[in-house]
Amino acid sequence: MAIHAEGLVAIVIFYALILAVGIWAAWKNKNAGQGADQSETIMVGGRDIGLFVGGFTMTATWVGGGYINGTAEYVYLPGYGLAWAQAPFGYALSLVIGGLFFAKPMRSRGYVTMLDPFQQIYGKRMGGLLFIPALMGEIFWSAAILSALGATLSVIVDININMSVVISALIAIFYTLVGGLYSVAYTDVVQLFCIFIGLWISVPFALSHPAVSSISVSAVKEIHQTPWLGHINSSDGWMWMDNFCLLMLGGIPWQVYFQRVLSASSATYAQVLSFLAAAGCIVMAIPSVLIGAIGASTDWNQTSYGPIPPMENEQSDMILPIVLQYLCPSYISFFGLGAVSAAVMSSADSSILSASSMFARNIYKLAFRQSASDREIIWVMRITIFVFGALATAMALLTGTVYGLWYLSSDLVYVIIFPQLISVLFVKGTNTYGSVAGYVFGLVLRIGGGEPYLKLPPFICYPGCYTAEKVHRLTKEVEHFTVQKFPFKTVSMLASFLGNVAFSYLAKYLFESGKLSPKYDFLDGVLSKHSKEIMDKTTLVGDDNINLSEMAPVTARLSTTLAGTFTNKEALSDDGDSSPDFLGNEHGFLGKEHD
Repeated sequence: MAIHAEGLVAIVIFYALILAVGIWAAWKNKNAGQGADQSETIMVGGRDIGLFVGGFTMTATWVGGGYINGTAEYVYLPGYGLAWAQAPFGYALSLVIGGLFFAKPMRSRGYVTMLDPFQQIYGKRMGGLLFIPALMGEIFWSAAILSALGATLSVIVDININMSVVISALIAIFYTLVGGLYSVAYTDVVQLFCIFIGLWISVPFALSHPAVSSISVSAVKEIHQTPWLGHINSSDGWMWMDNFCLLMLGGIPWQVYFQRVLSASSATYAQVLSFLAAAGCIVMAIPSVLIGAIGASTDWNQTSYGPIPPMENEQSDMILPIVLQYLCPSYISFFGLGAVSAAVMSSADSSILSASSMFARNIYKLAFRQSASDREIIWVMRITIFVFGALATAMALLTGTVYGLWYLSSDLVYVIIFPQLISVLFVKGTNTYGSVAGYVFGLVLRIGGGEPYLKLPPFICYPGCYTAEKVHRLTKEVEHFTVQKFPFKTVSMLASFLGNVAFSYLAKYLFESGKLSPKYDFLDGVLSKHSKEIMDKTTLVGDDNINLSEMAPVTARLSTTLAGTFTNKEALSDDGDSSPDFLGNEHGFLGKEHD
C-alpha cells in the first residue's frame, strides 16, 4: 500500500502541534488550584477560564470533525441539501438557550459536573441511573468521531486506518491525562484555527476547478443533481421539527457543554461564552456548507474520482475529504486533511474527560467512597480517562454500528436527561419517584420507536409509520426498515417531563397526607428527603462552604410538619442562585459562589 509522504508529513505536523499545545497548557497551569481540590481543577480548570480561551473551547463543544463532515454531507445529499443541514442552527440555538436558562443556575450554585444537581435532589441511586445515558453519549460520540477519522484519512493518505485511529486516540488521551481541562481548552483553540484556516484555504481552489459549476446556479437549478439548497416536503415537516428539537434542546444536557459552563470564571461569563459559541457554530459551518455545495455542483466524470458520483458509491459521508482530494492541488488537500484530522482528534478529548469526571466524582466518590481523598479521585480520573479512551477506540475499530449507537444514545440524552434537568433546576417539589417514572417513560417510548441504524425494530408504530426498503448499490442487498414520521422523540421527552412532575406530586401527596405509611418511602424521596443520606450530598461543593451551624439542624423529617417544610416560602423563594429544594438559611447548603 502506497503512503503519500506529503500527506503523512502534514498530519504529523498537525498532530505534533496539538500534542505540544496540550503539554504546554498542562505545564503552564501546573500550579493552578493550589490550596483547592486538584481533582476539581482537572475537571473544571480551576474555574478561571477566560473569555478568549473560553469562547473557543465553548464553540468546540460541538464544532469538530463530525460537525464539519456531517454539515458538508447533508448539503451535498440529493433530496436533502441545506434545508436538512440542521446541525449549525440547531446547535447554535442550543447554546443560546443553554446560556439564557441553564448556564447561570448551574454555574452560580457551584456544581462541578452536570450530574451534581441530580444527586443532590434525587439521591445517589438516581444519579447512577442518569449516569448511564450520559456515559453512553460521551463514549459513543468519541467512538463515532474516531471512526470518522479513520475513514477520512483513508481517502487521502493510504495509511493503515487502525493505526491512525490508535495513534490519534493515544495522543488525545495522553495530553488529557496530563493537563485535564486546561489541555482540552487550549487545544480547542488550535483545533478551531486548524479547521477554519485549513478549510478556507481549500475552498477557493475547489471552486475554481473546471469540473465545478457555479454553486449559485446549482443552488436553485438542477445541473448534475437536485439543487443543493434542498427543500422540506410537507409530509416530512414533523420529522424535520423532531430532529431540529433534538439538536436544539438535546444539545444542552451534555457534560461536554456544562464542563465549559462550570469552568467559567463567573455565571455571567458562562452566559457570555455560550452566546459567543453560538455565533462561532454558525461561522465555522460556512466552509463546510460551501464544500458540500461544491460537491453537489461537480461533474465527477471530469475528475480522477471516476464517473460514478460519491453518493452512488455510498461515500456521501466522505464528501468533504473527497472534495479536498480530487478538486484541490495535493499540497492544499494535505493541509486541509491535516487540519480536519487534528480537529477530529481534539474533539475526542473533551468527551473522554467528561465521562471520567462524572464517574470519578458522581459514581466513585459521592456514591461509594465519600471519604475518598483528593489524590485518590485524581487517580480514579486518570484510570478512567485511559479506560474510556480505550473503550471508545475499540468501538471505533471493531463495531460497524458505532454511528447507530451514538444516534440512539444522543436520543436518550434528549428524552431522559433533558426533562430531568428542567425538573431538577426549575420545578420545585420533584422527587426520586417522579424521576424514576420519567426515566422509564422516556426510555420505553424512545426504544419503542426503533432505530434503523442499529436494525432495532420498533414495537410502537406511531401515527404515520410505514415500512420502506433500501437496495444497497454495491451488495444489491435489500434492507427493510420502518420510517417514523411522527415526532416521537419530542413526544417521548414531553412524556418523560410530565411523568416526572405528575408522579413526584402524587408521591408527595400520598406520603404527606398519610395515605401511605412512611415505611413505604423506600427511595427516601419524600419523607426522608432531608435525611443524612441525602444531606451527605453537601460534598457536591467544597467542604469549606459548609458550616457546622448549617449542618446541626439537619434531621429526617417524618412528622406532620412536613407539609409546612415544603411550603416554607422563605426557604423556597430564591433568586436563582440556590437549589430549589434546599431548606434552611437563604444560601441553602451550598454557600456562596467563590469566583
